[in-house]
Amino acid sequence: MAFIYLRGIPDLKELINVLTTLSRRAAASLVLALLTTAAAASGGPAHAAADSSPQLTVAGLSTLDQSRIAQQRPLVAAATKIRWELERNAYPGYAGIVLEDTRVALWWKGAVPPAMKRVVADASQDAPVQVRAAAYSMAELRAAAVRLRAGQPVDSIKFKADGSGLVAGASRALPKAATDVGVPVTIVQEKALQPVSRDDDWAPWKGGATIVNASIGAACTAGFGVRNGSASYILTAAHCGQTGNRIQDARGEFIGNVGPRHQDHDIALIPTGSVDGYVYVGTPTDSVAASVEGWGWTFVGEYLCQSGVSSSRELGRPVCNLKVLFYYADREDLVEAEQTEGQTAARPGDSGGPIYSVAASGKLVAKGTTTRVAGARIGFQDYGTAWRDFGITPATR
Repeated sequence: MAFIYLRGIPDLKELINVLTTLSRRAAASLVLALLTTAAAASGGPAHAAADSSPQLTVAGLSTLDQSRIAQQRPLVAAATKIRWELERNAYPGYAGIVLEDTRVALWWKGAVPPAMKRVVADASQDAPVQVRAAAYSMAELRAAAVRLRAGQPVDSIKFKADGSGLVAGASRALPKAATDVGVPVTIVQEKALQPVSRDDDWAPWKGGATIVNASIGAACTAGFGVRNGSASYILTAAHCGQTGNRIQDARGEFIGNVGPRHQDHDIALIPTGSVDGYVYVGTPTDSVAASVEGWGWTFVGEYLCQSGVSSSRELGRPVCNLKVLFYYADREDLVEAEQTEGQTAARPGDSGGPIYSVAASGKLVAKGTTTRVAGARIGFQDYGTAWRDFGITPATR
């Protein structure tokens, strides 16, 4: 990158102080004007542009983060073929899919039907797929989860992806009788996940930006710009606003009013005039962004990142190494992941923000939106659920 010398500016510190009081657009315009003046005085070109386009990056990931995600791409490709077959057709024996170090494990109760065997053979062209015997199918575990929820209040109920039983998260010990639901139940005493309720975006609206519910004065994060036909929306968390609430950016610019919501799944759409296929992945005051390629299913064992506004303010980058652990077995249908180094997975204000992976192209793959957090653990809604609920696809670049 070429260096640009600023000439004719009496006090650089004073300039910085001025810029920090301006919106990104105003600051970018001032910088452009100063650079143009300096270039004209020196006879050279002005190598800058107004902040109308984000500064693109490889999703704000470290080299290690990129390597870990890259190693999983063949596994994700194989698992995705199986997942789409499960979406298209009902398979009573299915129990779960897990991404392991070098292979995909498909857990199944009973004989695998010929149609699924063909899909597994095709998926094995991308990465090794091993079919393993499960004690219970997902359908059986889901029915047991309903009985468990009815018999005793628990904070969460999760599927074991190998089909061996359920995990119940509770703040206190439960009586043994309460867990007698026909499948093994592991009780984990843990802190319940709590809701985690970029400062100056502009239309077309992007993911990862600050959104403010002006009706109640609460801030969240935009997940992804999405579309359904010709209609444009911002996808975010449902707990960020009720239908009709006014949503604006951090400086008061109107985005839209909250539209369709799914309370249990904690996802909502904000109808707006235009959206863009970018997600902010830098700090709240810069324009560092990554473009979006599409969306994908989420798998146990997969490593993901989240780019909520509060975390980016604290860290100056996304939170990565979020390893998916469980799918929830209740009406919320959330996904739980854990930051593998024990770092805080999300912060207040990250709600609704983008959860993503990175494609080989360096572009983002939308995976979901942030809902809750408890220390290093994060709960999010996967993008596949949003696709089912609303029929939306991400705006892409």
